[in-house]
Amino acid sequence: MNIATYYTDYWKAYESILPTDRHIQSKAATYSIEGLNSSIRHYLARFRRKTKCYSKSKEMIEYSLYLLFSQLSMLN
Repeated sequence: MNIATYYTDYWKAYESILPTDRHIQSKAATYSIEGLNSSIRHYLARFRRKTKCYSKSKEMIEYSLYLLFSQLSMLN
């Protein structure tokens, strides 16, 4: 996978591991993906934090996300 640009918030650790020529720090650039991540954690227990629910199968993660995105698209 070729990643052209990395968009992150202002956490200092990113500066030390990401190439500076392809790293952009901006809250505006991370706002929408953080909203999506929040929705995923809200609707799918396997993605919640600090629980014992976790995925052991990549296939089940893919199926869960497919079902969630299908339902969310029907609501919009």
